[in-house]
Amino acid sequence: MRKPEVGFVQSQIIIIFVKPTFAKTILKKHVAIPADHGSWVFILSPLLIGLFAGGRISAPSLYLIIASMAGFLIRQPVTIAVKVLSGRRSKKDFQAAMFWIGIYGVIASVSILELFLLGYGYVIILAIPGVFVFLWHLNLVRTRSERHQMGVEIVASGVLALSAPAMYWVGIGHANPQGWILVILVWLQSATSIVYAYLRLGQRDLKTVPKVIDRLKMGWRALLYSGFDFALVLSLSILGFLPPLLFIPYSLQFIETLYGTLSPAIGVKPTRIGFRQLIISSLFTLLFILTWS
Repeated sequence: MRKPEVGFVQSQIIIIFVKPTFAKTILKKHVAIPADHGSWVFILSPLLIGLFAGGRISAPSLYLIIASMAGFLIRQPVTIAVKVLSGRRSKKDFQAAMFWIGIYGVIASVSILELFLLGYGYVIILAIPGVFVFLWHLNLVRTRSERHQMGVEIVASGVLALSAPAMYWVGIGHANPQGWILVILVWLQSATSIVYAYLRLGQRDLKTVPKVIDRLKMGWRALLYSGFDFALVLSLSILGFLPPLLFIPYSLQFIETLYGTLSPAIGVKPTRIGFRQLIISSLFTLLFILTWS
């Protein structure tokens, strides 16, 4: 029997040992995928709303979705890399971070190039505010002050909401002022969702259920946001500036906020709070798509 060549044996040994090493040092989930799972709805909701408002799915729509998701995902490895460089994380994560930055960067670049070639390069302008907001976030990460920044999160959700008009314009084939209405409507819900989530998380530290007046004082900001959204959309719907039933999804968030204000989440786990708000935001997206149509 012919003996296997030395080179062949060595290559097989290298493959056997490289694969586990590659998976262990590079394919790290916490580096590749954002840890804040609740943030997914802030990119998926505007993408879906813009897609259905545009009325059709086309090759440019798919390229825009891919580019948007790559831009959303690249935040995680870039943030990890900044933490490594600022001494907040082990250097073992740096190689994985650079790998995923490269992967997401290439995917985004190819998709953006395709959009330019197809004549939709103008929608990329909407990504410019996101660059500045992300740099702001990275500076907070560098200085260890990125946690509990509700204002930053609200601004960031507004940047992600810009994907709604981008999808809408690609769908109808040109820029249209109605796209700006979509971004405002989506941002209103995203901002309310964030403020409400902070309220629920703050309620966890309560020892006993406060008096009604104190609960209302604690939730005044969330009630103001959700109440304003509902009243504004309802008024514009009655006046004929918006679809007649578009107030329905906003009433859902207002009712949820009123319930959450009067029923404090004392001792409730953050994951449960986040999951409930994810359901509300998902229902909002579905109802928005149906009532907008």
